[in-house]
Amino acid sequence: MTLLAIAGYAVLGPTGVLAWGEYQAKLEQRGVELAKLEAERDALRNRVELLDPRGADPDLIGELLRKKVNVIHPDEIIVPLK
Repeated sequence: MTLLAIAGYAVLGPTGVLAWGEYQAKLEQRGVELAKLEAERDALRNRVELLDPRGADPDLIGELLRKKVNVIHPDEIIVPLK
């Protein structure tokens, strides 16, 4: 009787054979999510490097000033790319 209970738990339990497919699906889903988060992290890391105070990228600084502070020259024309 005890062996039957152990065998049943091995097949039907939360870590059993039948749960293996669910774990594989979750693993694939988390892999896709991880790839997306790594790409976002790399983009943010690049932006941080461009904003380094020892040598900030002038184009990025100009873009941020125009976007956040709304500072433009009177003769500039802004074309939004959305």
